[in-house]
Amino acid sequence: MSVFTHVTVGTNDLQKARSFYDDVLGQLGLKRIADLEENGSIWGESAPSFFVLNPANGDPATVGNGVTVSFEAPSRAAVDAFHAASVAAGGKDEGAPGPRGWAPNAYAAYARDLDGNKLAVYCFKAA
Repeated sequence: MSVFTHVTVGTNDLQKARSFYDDVLGQLGLKRIADLEENGSIWGESAPSFFVLNPANGDPATVGNGVTVSFEAPSRAAVDAFHAASVAAGGKDEGAPGPRGWAPNAYAAYARDLDGNKLAVYCFKAA
C-alpha cells in the first residue's frame, strides 16, 4: 500500500516549472502525464504522483520551511543525473550527490526548484 496518492508544490511561473520538471523528473523515468490548462501539471510513471500547481487562492506560491519532497531513484546514476539536471535547469544545489549515513546504502542529492521548493532524490541500492 502506498502512503500518499500524490504530493503538490506551488509555482509562480508554470511554464518555467514545466520545463524544469520535465528535465529533472525525466532523469528518474517520470513524465508529464497531464496539464491542467494554466492551473498546473502532473508527473508520474503510470499514475499521477507529483503535481505542480498555481495556488488555488490566487496568492503567490511560497515555500514550506522544513518541507522537502523526496523522490526514489532507480540507481545512483539517476541520483547524479537528477542533481545535475536540477542545477543545469536553474535550480540551486542543496546537497551534492553522495552517501547519507542515516540508512544502509542511502545515496542522495538535494536541490531547490525555481520557486525554492526543496527536493531530494534517494537510492537505497548498494554501490
